[in-house]
Amino acid sequence: MNVRCYALEAKYEFLKHLRMPAYAIPSIIFPVMFYLLFGVMFGGARPTAGTTVGTYMMATYSTFGVIGAALFGFGVGIAVERGQGWMTLKRATPMPPMAYFLAKVAMAVLFGTIIIGLIAMTGVLLAGVRLSAGQWVALSATLIAGAVPFCAIGLALGYFAGPNSSVAIVNLVFMPTAFASGLWIPFEMLPPVVKSIGQVLPPYHLAQLALGVIGSGMGAPAWTHVLSLAGFTAAGLGLAWIGYRRDEDQTWG
Repeated sequence: MNVRCYALEAKYEFLKHLRMPAYAIPSIIFPVMFYLLFGVMFGGARPTAGTTVGTYMMATYSTFGVIGAALFGFGVGIAVERGQGWMTLKRATPMPPMAYFLAKVAMAVLFGTIIIGLIAMTGVLLAGVRLSAGQWVALSATLIAGAVPFCAIGLALGYFAGPNSSVAIVNLVFMPTAFASGLWIPFEMLPPVVKSIGQVLPPYHLAQLALGVIGSGMGAPAWTHVLSLAGFTAAGLGLAWIGYRRDEDQTWG
């Protein structure tokens, strides 16, 4: 494996998205802004689910940010680059094919890490969030690893969405599932019918893993959420492979 090739592809993938205001600003600013508004100004130190609103929503809005970075980075990025013929050009180069996809994973993880750090800093400084060192490490690791299933889902969306419709399609998937999974308001406050739907959605499982670290989960064993996310990862990769093979057949026959 040419490590330098993979590292350079990841570096320039990150820089490309960092220099794209349409991706970088919503991905980084919106989760922090929403947390500042709903988690700090309207919640702060009020108790909820065994902790405070500020701490609870720090976990859920960090989840929201990580998922958004993965879905839009893959879903929109792949769809647009397919439409531009960029992936066909990449194939004509000696670059290993997996370097392209792993670079996007690295980019989504790096953006997710930035989002987690900014929301954590906001929580500590403005909402009085206090966690142990072990909880900070566990929460960050859980959220960063949790980006992977949504990279797989975004990859599937990117192969089946068109370049002009990809933003709308990703939003149509992301926003309702985020709300129904309790990422915007505490899950316990959602209507029963919404909660019954939310419990089968992938954002719910990642949020519950994150909330479990701070002692605010719904009580289900962590392994059930891990298995659910593994299943969604496999399904996303399977659909992406079907879309990839379809593109290959259309391009090369």
